[in-house]
Amino acid sequence: MNRTTKLGLSVWIICAALVAVFAVAVRAQTPAASRFLGTVTSINGTTIGVKTDAGETRQVDVPATAVLKQIAPGEKDLSKAEVIQFNSLATGDRVLVRLDTKAPEGATVALQIVAIKQADLAKKQEADREDWQRRGIGGLVKSVDPAAGVIVITSGAGQAAKSVTIHTASNTVLKRYAASSVRFDEAKAAPITEIHPGDQIRARGNKTPDGASMTAEEAVSGSFRNIAGTVLSIDTAAQTVTVKDLATKKPQTIKLTSESQMRKLPEMMATRLAMILKGGNGGGPAGGGAPMQAAGMGRAPGQAGGSQRGGFGGGAFDPQMMLSRAPAIQLTDVKKGDAVMLVATQGATDLTAISLLAGVEPILEAPAASNLLSNWSMSSGAPEMGQ
Repeated sequence: MNRTTKLGLSVWIICAALVAVFAVAVRAQTPAASRFLGTVTSINGTTIGVKTDAGETRQVDVPATAVLKQIAPGEKDLSKAEVIQFNSLATGDRVLVRLDTKAPEGATVALQIVAIKQADLAKKQEADREDWQRRGIGGLVKSVDPAAGVIVITSGAGQAAKSVTIHTASNTVLKRYAASSVRFDEAKAAPITEIHPGDQIRARGNKTPDGASMTAEEAVSGSFRNIAGTVLSIDTAAQTVTVKDLATKKPQTIKLTSESQMRKLPEMMATRLAMILKGGNGGGPAGGGAPMQAAGMGRAPGQAGGSQRGGFGGGAFDPQMMLSRAPAIQLTDVKKGDAVMLVATQGATDLTAISLLAGVEPILEAPAASNLLSNWSMSSGAPEMGQ
């Protein structure tokens, strides 16, 4: 499996499951202010430091009377949780802390802690990655029929582009990105009526043998800006890059965060990808071999590097996989005058980059270049659990 690609969507799934589990634990009329979710950052005596999901670090005293339980990721039945001892907690564990409202004023005392072990989360995340790669698909929305629950998308780019019909039902989990967020775990439940042509979407479910249709179990969508242009300036202190948008001919400043994925195509890879997007075979065998497929989540089941499909040794290959294999870079590696392609959030004012791809000079003139990042951007940008 390609570990260079952050399949952040699986992280969102874990977070959603955590919220559901913890909601069961505190359903009995507990004020929201008396509980919080977070990650254990330190343990000192009977006090734990917890970085909350809101970004605050809190010191919590855990008395011997506190009830400590451990539950598996994704498990919603709290009766299956097992009682643990304080010394079972470790840094990196995800916890729901329920506070003692009768504690002395100013004291932060735990009444109950429900924990999910970091190691268990890692196993769950790995399983989700594999499942999203095997049964997932992503692309640009072509049309939406809310009454029928049908979404038609274009997946892939260039010769790899194909239409896929996604069928949803009343039990399909539909989520949508916040307007200015690149975090998958901040996506909110949203009806199919909020999905529009031009949006990006990722879905997971059972596909037909020909891959032309899917019955979705869950999907996440969002509205993003695709920008291609040349770098006018870089502000490393502010973590921003200003680009002259080739479409509007105007400068556009984009914010980079620790969650933004940045890669640079080596010259040979960029040239080969440009040939694919322009309708050539990218240097493969004469006649182009078998049709290319868009894996969407990276390497498709059974694909690998070398001479196999999806690799670089010969035969047809997937542009999205090429992006996943491009070397990662930092903002300091981007220079004035570089040609870049970005996918950014559609914030009310500021734009935040989900993906930035440099080294794209050879491919900017390709007709399908604007859709190149539609799959790749949706499989990145989410933080690992606990960050």
